[in-house]
Amino acid sequence: MDIQKSITHLGKKTDYIQSYSPELLETIPRSLARDVINISSDSLPFQGFDIWTAWELSWLNSKGKPIVAIGEFTIPATSPGLIESKSFKLYLNSFNQTKFETTDDVIKAMQKDLSQIAGEPVEVKLYPHLDGYGHEISQFSGQSLDELDIEINGYDFDATILADSVSTEANIVSETVYSNLLKSNCLVTNQPDWGSVVIRYEGAKINHEKLLRYLISFRTHNEFHEQCVERIYNDVMHYCRPEKLTVFARYTRRGGLDINPFRSNYENAPQTGRLIRQ
Repeated sequence: MDIQKSITHLGKKTDYIQSYSPELLETIPRSLARDVINISSDSLPFQGFDIWTAWELSWLNSKGKPIVAIGEFTIPATSPGLIESKSFKLYLNSFNQTKFETTDDVIKAMQKDLSQIAGEPVEVKLYPHLDGYGHEISQFSGQSLDELDIEINGYDFDATILADSVSTEANIVSETVYSNLLKSNCLVTNQPDWGSVVIRYEGAKINHEKLLRYLISFRTHNEFHEQCVERIYNDVMHYCRPEKLTVFARYTRRGGLDINPFRSNYENAPQTGRLIRQ
């Protein structure tokens, strides 16, 4: 399946429709990327979801007065499809000149449309007038990998960097590490995607230098946010064999949207909200 040919809007000049248009939404099967890294959607090795934050969201009340809001959308990792980001942006912009009686009416419309396109129920939270949005700006907790003084000679993605990154004699540890050096590129448009990633695990201690080199190797890699996080999870599990593993990335926004995939085999929710780069 050619993703670029199958998506109407991605990478193309598009008119912005400002009246409610759910038909703008498009989906990409998660199985396309999971098949490549040998993850079966029928038996996922993790639980998780994708948290989207919308910072450019508005509609009209019944009197035609604009309402601005922050939106949070939680899409389960078990959904058959991920929502294509440009179509999501166009869809949200279609609310701009549309009247709704109440915020609940907006939520109901979004839940219906997003759940239908993703293939599973999507949780929608709206903060009209920005009231009630309580996520303070923070940073990942744990040990930063970014201060390691290493020399990098290549930027091609290479999962085998993680080979032999744990010793059979290594003690079992419980550790949280993070990096702000995650960068990949859109699978279709090649636009850069900037992010921070935290890895929390229990198992044999992972060599920090190899882990940082591995994360930096995504720098010219082309893949969607959700796919990168699942690849990281899968590679760490394959090469490092931790008993417990969480991978959570928070990406900087593009077009008023940030995407934050969370995958874990033992935690139900991330411990960090909005980062300083967001």
